[in-house]
Amino acid sequence: MTIVRIVLHIAILTCFYMMGVWIQQGLNLSIPGSIIGMLLLFLVLSLKLVPASYIAEGSSFILRHMPLLFLPVTIGILQFLDIFKGRGILLIFITIISTIMVMAVSSLVGQYLANRKGVSKE
Repeated sequence: MTIVRIVLHIAILTCFYMMGVWIQQGLNLSIPGSIIGMLLLFLVLSLKLVPASYIAEGSSFILRHMPLLFLPVTIGILQFLDIFKGRGILLIFITIISTIMVMAVSSLVGQYLANRKGVSKE
């Protein structure tokens, strides 16, 4: 029964993705359909139109197996090693700097939200 529930939850997530792609293509937007679908899902969950339990097991399953989803992309990059030739050090530097920036901004936003939530409770 758990497998059926997981498949159903993934089907619901896929429907949101497909709706986002349909909206993106229908309105000829430059935003990817996957992002629009994710925003639709966020909106529906925020407004409590659909309980989070309807997608909980499916999303947990996808997150547990996320590294497997990146393998094809990594293997695909190996076909284009000549593009990266001679720029390895630069790419490593860019990756480190961008990771530090993401961590810093995420921590600042987290601190701001935590402080704001603490102020609203008082």
